[in-house]
Amino acid sequence: MFEHRALKSLDDFFLKHDERRGDYVYFYRINGCNDEIMEFLLKYYEAAQKSGAVIEGKLENPDENDLAHYVDMMGSDFRLSVGFISFNLKKWLPRMDERGRENVAEAVYDTLLQMQKDGKGENILKNAYIKFMCWLYYRFERIANTLGGSAVPKILYEGNISSYELKMFTILSGAGCDIVLLQYDGDDAYREADGGLGLSYELKAARMSAFPGGFDIKWLRTKAQERRDTRKLYKEPPSLINCTNAWISGRGLADILTIPKQRGTDARFFYNCFIRMKGVEDKYTYLNDLHKFYMELKAGGRKFVIVERKIPQPTDEELKIIHRCSYDTLNGMIENMSANSIYDPDDELCRLMKKAFIDVMLENAKITGDTVERLADKAAYILCWLRRYQILLFKNWKAPDISCFIYLGGCRGESEALFVKMLSLLPVDVLILIPDKNDKCILKADNLYELRYTEYLKLDSIPRENSNMQIGTAAYHAERELDNVMYQDTGMYRSRQYQRAISVTLRSIYEEIAILWKEEIRFRPNFDITDSIVSVPVIFSKVSGVKDGKVSDYWIEIKKLITPDTVIIKGAPFIRGDDENPFKSEAASFLRNKKLQKNAVKAHKSYGYGFLRDEVQEHILDKLQMLLDVNMIDGTYENGTEYTIIATVLNMDRSILRLIQRFDFTKLNPKLIYINTSEEILSLEDSILAAFLNLVGFDVVFFVPTGYRCVEKYFNGNVIEEHQIGEYMYDLEVPDFEKINVNGRRSLRDIIFKRRD
Repeated sequence: MFEHRALKSLDDFFLKHDERRGDYVYFYRINGCNDEIMEFLLKYYEAAQKSGAVIEGKLENPDENDLAHYVDMMGSDFRLSVGFISFNLKKWLPRMDERGRENVAEAVYDTLLQMQKDGKGENILKNAYIKFMCWLYYRFERIANTLGGSAVPKILYEGNISSYELKMFTILSGAGCDIVLLQYDGDDAYREADGGLGLSYELKAARMSAFPGGFDIKWLRTKAQERRDTRKLYKEPPSLINCTNAWISGRGLADILTIPKQRGTDARFFYNCFIRMKGVEDKYTYLNDLHKFYMELKAGGRKFVIVERKIPQPTDEELKIIHRCSYDTLNGMIENMSANSIYDPDDELCRLMKKAFIDVMLENAKITGDTVERLADKAAYILCWLRRYQILLFKNWKAPDISCFIYLGGCRGESEALFVKMLSLLPVDVLILIPDKNDKCILKADNLYELRYTEYLKLDSIPRENSNMQIGTAAYHAERELDNVMYQDTGMYRSRQYQRAISVTLRSIYEEIAILWKEEIRFRPNFDITDSIVSVPVIFSKVSGVKDGKVSDYWIEIKKLITPDTVIIKGAPFIRGDDENPFKSEAASFLRNKKLQKNAVKAHKSYGYGFLRDEVQEHILDKLQMLLDVNMIDGTYENGTEYTIIATVLNMDRSILRLIQRFDFTKLNPKLIYINTSEEILSLEDSILAAFLNLVGFDVVFFVPTGYRCVEKYFNGNVIEEHQIGEYMYDLEVPDFEKINVNGRRSLRDIIFKRRD
């Protein structure tokens, strides 16, 4: 029979049997919801409809005709044995395979046996047996015939379950069904059927609240139908997929000028940019840079459109061309208006345009909640603009061609923003320039890459001629060119030349720690720079024992590792779970669908990292997201540990922040030395801090002379390399390292005052 398992993720419900690596199922009751649970229920409802059962209302007891048919077919005999039940199932449900039949027989037997142990008599057991057999035949035959297959059948039930209904579901669960109970009134009624609450799990999640008014299976059915209708809108999807910004270096204009064939080689994708540049890198050379960009774009034969300050409103003549009528539904409007293209419907470019139009209109409808008529007005505008510019952007288009749309000034209206978002889903580089700090752009998009500069310049048009332009002096440009010669692919690097980095943990022997410790990152093995992202080789180790039992030498070796950029922790725990932390109560609000909401973090009143450079803040928040993603810390996304991770990282000591701010990814990296001479175990918060600093680029070493397992408790897997260097020593006191002579000789002052380690 199948056993019940606890979920690690709601997605586990949709694993096939062979993907679960064992005979187990999920049996959950749900007493509330949040956005994630609502999304799950929609998906689960569709799965139950497809290969399972959706139960609205009660499981009706078999009527007289049902019972009479059973007696005619099977007789009235009853014996409490697996063999008897299995034999009857073969006759009663002949399409069941042998494994499914044996599982059902054992599950029915176990349920009846438990009833017998609870004091139920022979007649009650017999009646219960016949009821279960009738329910299997009349309500669950489709499920019974698929038990044990690759697809795990699903049952969705709503309401207050009765004792016999729960027994039936327990049988089906034991035979291989996933089951979800929707309980709008909580566990009170369920408790009467399952006093120990042991037959199913209760789903618990962050930010759960009561089901909203009007929510039921009928509501799920309506929403599921709406989703099916939406999927029908796309009909034949395009064969190409946009790969937006994933390939860029982050250099803005230089990325736009990269020829399409050098952006990527996967024929499934077209590689485009979607970039907004706020401010200017250098106000004295900005016009010159823009003019050079314009001339190179033109010389390269790229198709492009430049719009300055505002996209001109559609004219009456343009609006009259757009075919539209009165619409009752959103999908009807989108389907009808998506046909407004001058391209052949069978053309790949036309399919890309249609998909982009549908995507942005559905997203906007969800965000704004506008009426269909209001949405139709927006649709007419963006379709007018598409028809206006599509010849300029796409004439004689063929993959991998990428045109360019340049908008100086930023989107001021919602329709403009929708149009620009739609272009970003097409084979178009979209560049939004906002050099003037007084200009505002309302565009918000998940696929938008933004560059921000501290200098600003008022600009009304992009320079197309050389007149009236400010340019850098010869000396200025000579210096820039010298920079390129010296610091591009030479092994020499400017101060803080790179803003993005990933850490790579080195596996080494103990003796190599001291060698690598004071080496600049660029000289370490596995150092690399790819697409302006630095691979930072780091140490993440535990050192157990004392070499040769020589305590004095042990402290001297640690003293040699202490640099001006080293954090030293003496004794566990460094951070306690009950320490004051303003983010503990707020951390849940910073996470949505496992993604850190960076803007919400930065806007929080207790956010204390705003004094750091923007790229340093991004580095910290990126590594916080990575720590959540890579599951280094045990319990992440299982018991709320993810919120402790967020709170801990957002509440680091200022001395650590200064080390991160000072860290140049190609030079010496900061360090963490954690010394634990006692039996105390690192706190969860200490483990989080160490794991985070490892991802940031710190060298992290734990010195544990006792050899105790005091470091590993909260880490998943063998993420820390352990070095056994000698005899275990106990009750050592960590000395004042400032008073240790690294040459190993005691000072005259120490001898006079008889100081010892």
